Amino acid sequence: MTSTNPTTLDPAGGASAPPAGLRPVRRASRDRAAETRRKWYEIIGLTTPAIVVYVTFVLVPMGFAVYYSLFRWRGVGPPTEYIGFDNYVMAFQDPIFLDALRNNAIIVFGSLLVQGPIALGVALLLNRHFRGRTVFRLLAFVPYVLAEVTVGIMWKLILTPGGSLDALLQSIGMGGLVQAWLADLDIVIWTLLFVLTWKYVGFAIILLLAGLSNVPQELNEAAAIDGASWWQIQRHVTLPLLGPTIRIWMFLSMIGSLQVFDVIWVTSVPAVRSLGASATMATYMVDNGFFARLWGYGNAVAVILFVISFVAALLFQRFLLRRDIQGAMTGRAN
Repeated sequence: MTSTNPTTLDPAGGASAPPAGLRPVRRASRDRAAETRRKWYEIIGLTTPAIVVYVTFVLVPMGFAVYYSLFRWRGVGPPTEYIGFDNYVMAFQDPIFLDALRNNAIIVFGSLLVQGPIALGVALLLNRHFRGRTVFRLLAFVPYVLAEVTVGIMWKLILTPGGSLDALLQSIGMGGLVQAWLADLDIVIWTLLFVLTWKYVGFAIILLLAGLSNVPQELNEAAAIDGASWWQIQRHVTLPLLGPTIRIWMFLSMIGSLQVFDVIWVTSVPAVRSLGASATMATYMVDNGFFARLWGYGNAVAVILFVISFVAALLFQRFLLRRDIQGAMTGRAN
């Protein structure tokens, strides 16, 4: 019977070294294993700090929020009065919270339907070459870089009764349009939507301008040579290529609108907000969790806000961002 062992016996009866042809193969195998281990060590070393920070400052507080939401707790001592999901039931039975949900929905869809067309139109105009284009781009972006508290205080002074806006309307003979912009329960949410549009439309403009810079100019020139007008070029060439950027902006706008707090908090009147006319889920959470010292209830509202935002993000990614993500993964694989 012939042995398959690559080692051979020398004349003295001892085992000799393997054939020379197998040594490079084994050495290459050891080198690949060492390279794989080194890559894994690098991955672990680079990701461990981020994982520790994420777990410490995101997952652990989230777990505590879910835990405290199951208790009637006023923030003093450990929670002991377990009430299960009563805080969640109480939230959805509160008409003020339902008004806050409605206001968040108005802000989400209003931001998408108002900011989107405005930002797209301005971005298309600012993408053309003309004198002073840089100055106009800067002016469009200035409101976004202003602090939210600054914007809130500024617009609260402008919109207060007898403020700058009322004086302007009266000076041009349109005093009949003067309203209690921040006190009228019927129009306050639309006033705040205008303030949010003024604040954040600059971000959409800059994002779309960045997307327009990646549109190949050769395609526009080829379409123009074929006789397409400027509007036809934008509709059939620019907008389809700008689709991924628009969808990313829509995603960021939706999540930001669901979690909006600071501008609403500073600009709105507390008495009107307490009636639900200008409340959002975030302001409702602070009013009832922090100032009313209903910490368990406030944590329940925070969990509801997180779940709504998380589900909205998953649905948006599933139905609108899936094609962009698959395209990126396909490009990476190629």
